[in-house]
Amino acid sequence: MSDWHDQVSDWQLLCDLPLHVERCELEGLSASFSAMERRTTVVHLFGDGQEGVGEDVTYDGDDHGRLQAAGPPKLEGTHTLEGFSELLAGIDLFAAGAPENPVYRRYRTWAFESAALDLALRQAGIPLHAALRRQPAPLRFVVSLRLGEPPSLDPLLARLRIAPGMRFKLDPTPSWDQSLIERLVELDVVDSVDLKGCYEGTIVDNPADPDLYRRVADAFPDAWIEDPKLTPQTEEALAAHLDRITWDAPIHEVSDIEGLSRRPLCINVKPSRIGRLRDLLAVYEHCAANGIACYGGGQSELGPGRGQIEYLASIFHPDTSNDVAPSGWNLPQPPADLSGSPLAPAPAESGFRWR
Repeated sequence: MSDWHDQVSDWQLLCDLPLHVERCELEGLSASFSAMERRTTVVHLFGDGQEGVGEDVTYDGDDHGRLQAAGPPKLEGTHTLEGFSELLAGIDLFAAGAPENPVYRRYRTWAFESAALDLALRQAGIPLHAALRRQPAPLRFVVSLRLGEPPSLDPLLARLRIAPGMRFKLDPTPSWDQSLIERLVELDVVDSVDLKGCYEGTIVDNPADPDLYRRVADAFPDAWIEDPKLTPQTEEALAAHLDRITWDAPIHEVSDIEGLSRRPLCINVKPSRIGRLRDLLAVYEHCAANGIACYGGGQSELGPGRGQIEYLASIFHPDTSNDVAPSGWNLPQPPADLSGSPLAPAPAESGFRWR
């Protein structure tokens, strides 16, 4: 980071951007995945002949229905980006009913804050990277997969036929037997394993299985180990691999990183899980100052949110194992013409948009 950035934070570069909001509209999106019907809501902010967009990635489909039925909150007026954020903080974005999972409040906040950032930048006629005095770089990404139940390598092999050099982030489950693990070792395509031990009450909950943890950690000695559930038994299983543990679900702000029992070498940064733009930039700043690498993570975005997290990754951590593959890679049958990793930088001429 340059001396200039040591003196002026990224938030300071953005917080005083003027923002004029004339109206807000909501657009529902949906898509069918193997395990669920995914719904999201695109937030459209309009003003001065420009439009800003963001995406609410809340996982409860009924929450999207209630939001869209109730209509957008009152956001009209002339603000700074910081003033808009303060206004938003005083509004209950779940006025039609509290969310089942409190983190969804952060997801929805991110949708409105990212739309406001996009609109403010488009009204100013500049792209995000120029406002931050940074340059986007070719974006390295991995494809995130579950191998099903019973597990099968077919989804992974199908993607390797499209891009033979593709790397993967995989979700091990107790049904992974030794022959499957050995075949993955032979393929040598695993960048990270997501144990999903920090989730409760979701369709991806994974039990804390010391035997699975040990077998996976030993088999992939160069892979990141994300979100183990730490118990005396699993800590013993991972004792030789503590430097490779990374965190995703527990990270919502800088204090969560500081509160970890051991400083990580790398973390998964999901902007929607953080919520406020100011807090996201503070996480990036904290990690840079403390030698903590970052990689991006997605939330099954269906609209502009995917490109926005790719844009951020290309600015702040382009060379890591970013779980932000273009959405086509996550389809049950990915198209044969998908772009492989790395992605060429593709920022729009203005705004917070990735073409």
